Amino acid sequence: MLKTAAVYALAALAEIGGCFAFWAWLRLGKSPMWAGTGTLSLIAFALLLTRIDASVAGRAYAAYGGIYIIASIAWMRLVENARPDRWDLIGGALCLIGAGIILFGPRAN
Repeated sequence: MLKTAAVYALAALAEIGGCFAFWAWLRLGKSPMWAGTGTLSLIAFALLLTRIDASVAGRAYAAYGGIYIIASIAWMRLVENARPDRWDLIGGALCLIGAGIILFGPRAN
C-alpha cells in the first residue's frame, strides 16, 4: 500500500507539473522550453501509472483521479499560493475516499 501511495503521489506531481508547464508557456508567457519540460513530465506521469498494482488499467486510472484532485488542491496552495476553501477540502476528501474504495475494495474474483 505504501508503494502504491508513493507511485500515485509521484504520478500526480509529474502530471500536474507537466500540465502547469504548458499553462506557464501558453497563459503566463514563459519560454517555449517550458513545453519541452512539460512533455517530459507528462511522459514520466504515464510511465509511473504503469507501476500501479491493479488488475486492470481502468481501475488504476479511476483511483488515480481522486489522488489527482487532492494533489491539485495541494498544488494550488503550495505553488500558486491560493488558499483552498472548505468546499475544495470537502470535495477532495470525498474523492480520496472514493479512490480508496475503488482501489482497495474487496473483489469477487
